[in-house]
Amino acid sequence: MQKCRAVNSAFGSRAFSPAPQVQQVQRRNLQDVAITRTGKPILKVQGGRSSLGGYTATVFGATGFLGRYIVNRLASQGCTVVVPYREEMTKRHLKPTGDLGRVNFMEYDLRNTQSIEESVRHSDIVYNLVGRQYPTKNFSYIDVHVDGTERIAEAVAKYDVDRFVHVSSYNASRDSPSEFFATKAWGEEVARSIYPETTIVRPAPMFGFEDNLLHKLARITNLFTSNHMQERYWPVHAPDVGMALERMLHDDSTAGQTYELYGPKNYSTAEIAELVDREIVKHRRHLNVPKPILKPMAHYLNKLLWWPTISPDEVEREFIDQVIDPNAKTFKDLGIEPVDLAALTFQYLLGYRSSSYYDLPPATEQERQTEKKYLHVLDDQ
Repeated sequence: MQKCRAVNSAFGSRAFSPAPQVQQVQRRNLQDVAITRTGKPILKVQGGRSSLGGYTATVFGATGFLGRYIVNRLASQGCTVVVPYREEMTKRHLKPTGDLGRVNFMEYDLRNTQSIEESVRHSDIVYNLVGRQYPTKNFSYIDVHVDGTERIAEAVAKYDVDRFVHVSSYNASRDSPSEFFATKAWGEEVARSIYPETTIVRPAPMFGFEDNLLHKLARITNLFTSNHMQERYWPVHAPDVGMALERMLHDDSTAGQTYELYGPKNYSTAEIAELVDREIVKHRRHLNVPKPILKPMAHYLNKLLWWPTISPDEVEREFIDQVIDPNAKTFKDLGIEPVDLAALTFQYLLGYRSSSYYDLPPATEQERQTEKKYLHVLDDQ
């Protein structure tokens, strides 16, 4: 018995000894409570797709080209995004941009004030990205850029939304020969008259996935042009514009300011077309038609065809170079370095190559490899 007790005591002390404590690092989320201009408390979080808290944002025109980039940035940071839409099939790609319950859709009509108010009444910031490159039988430029902006701004002012960001266009001027540029400037005036703290954003022609710049020049259907494609502008990367819009949410000093967002290098459309042809290893033909002939032709094409073609106002815009407002703020004021178009043509245009050239490296890399063939080292060096 004594021997068994000794054994039990020996093993028992080992069996019932407390386990060594493992030091656990406590993960703490960085968060803070911020008070907005209207006195509403906002739970600011560190960010991340599954974050709980943050802002509620309404993005009008989110189903367009620029909309996917700003919705993705907002929703992936934990913001609740309200997406007003008109057509059911145009919003599907926005659902996975955020976590479950972060992207919410509301059907609306730009002429229905009640549907607009329902979309903004619970929001902390409203983005207006609504715009048309060409008029249709249902909506003219004034209907979209002026009357639509007026209804949205009135709803924002009625519910005292903390921030309103209105996306306009480069070259916005009431004196412009282009109706598109003139109505964009008119819309800016309407927004500021109703909501004086409106942040106005004027992006240059944007490029990215499904854009109307690189892809338009790469398609074989882009045949007719005017002015020999000599209009000049600073093309800007659409994700850079989306990043700028997202930073305006967290920076109250941007309220009431005007921003000109453009790329680092100036191009003509002909120079961009040359870059596109070199990247897709094809030559796209462009027939130059004088403006007095192309504008009436574009007018009747828009009347007869039901798919978008070149409009008379787009022909007029081909004769207007981009002019930068020296008083407007830029990417630099937001701490953003924009990307040059030439560095990303391979990424966006690879699908236009034929199978014979699909595996070739980017055009810039091919040029560097070609230059190496002609580099020689002399003996006396």
